[in-house]
Amino acid sequence: MIKYEIEAKSDNSRAGILHTPHGEIKTPIFMPVGTLGTVKSLTNEELKELGTEIVLGNTYHLHLRPGDEIIKKMGGLHQFINWDKPILTDSGGFQIFSLAKLLKIDEEGVIIKSHIDGSKIKLSPEISISIQQNLGSTIMMCLDECIELPTTRSEIERSILLTKRWAERCKIAREKSKSSSDKQALFGIIQGGCELDFREQSLDQIVNIGFDGYAVGGLSVGENKEEMYKITHHITPKMPIEKPRYLMGVGDPLDLLEGIEAGIDMFDCVMPTRNARNGSIFTSLGKLNIKQSRFQQDSEPLDSECMCYTCKNYSRAYLRHLFKSKEILGIRLNTYHNLFFYISLVKKARIAIKNQLFPKFKKKFLEKYLN
Repeated sequence: MIKYEIEAKSDNSRAGILHTPHGEIKTPIFMPVGTLGTVKSLTNEELKELGTEIVLGNTYHLHLRPGDEIIKKMGGLHQFINWDKPILTDSGGFQIFSLAKLLKIDEEGVIIKSHIDGSKIKLSPEISISIQQNLGSTIMMCLDECIELPTTRSEIERSILLTKRWAERCKIAREKSKSSSDKQALFGIIQGGCELDFREQSLDQIVNIGFDGYAVGGLSVGENKEEMYKITHHITPKMPIEKPRYLMGVGDPLDLLEGIEAGIDMFDCVMPTRNARNGSIFTSLGKLNIKQSRFQQDSEPLDSECMCYTCKNYSRAYLRHLFKSKEILGIRLNTYHNLFFYISLVKKARIAIKNQLFPKFKKKFLEKYLN
């Protein structure tokens, strides 16, 4: 299955290796989001050039299209998309949050209205695990309920108890399939909103069930950054030290460094790819909007410190031209750069941790990035 090995620590931050059946993952790691079995606009060969070690796929979306049974017949998601490195699949739980107006939720599971044809889609802990087993991902996630913040304490308490019961059912469903349980890891998800006591309660409940790794869910869903950082720094050091720790759906470069400082190992977020498609670029000196007229005759690369293919070969002026002309190449080059920036950032953080220099690295990065 999987095994997590700690190589170095710097206060709470840590560098490690996650050994999986599909290869090693050097942590901390950023996972590009490939919702439909593709990271939008890039080939898998380009992802490997960037240094990608693991990608994320979406259970709900792949279930709808092309269908997890079809993917299983095609040899599983790895073979279907021609990717020989690890894949993490989410449970579909985030769709309970993002499609909240389109569903019914109860103890059994959730009914979601398909965004494709309006048909009703049932998702339960057992169905979520079955879909993920058909996909054959390296790491599966338990079905959980992600609620929007702010909300009441009674609503948070109801939610973490439901998440606990669903996690128990996910584990049972995984263990019933012996062939899959030997190969696919299963992560439990900690909920609890911005309430520290409920976060601890959820952590105890999920750890007592016992999983291969643990994720902090339910952040970046309406709370401010101060609240998100407070929760991350409070709960992460309390998570099992011998297991990988995953902060779900977070975030911008500042969020990544804050999470790493707290002890997080794994991150995913659509921000670098989605922003690239909107012309928003991450650089060592902060974000820039390539649409702005000031770049019309700018011969400089996006980031003079960046060694990615885009920055070594193309100017801001050309990238602005591509974007304004709605050329597909512009989206591709922007996406390549943004993902390179994210992946390089966590790799540099890893080196800093191994050299016991992470606080200094973080401070230096922020001084430039926030300038």
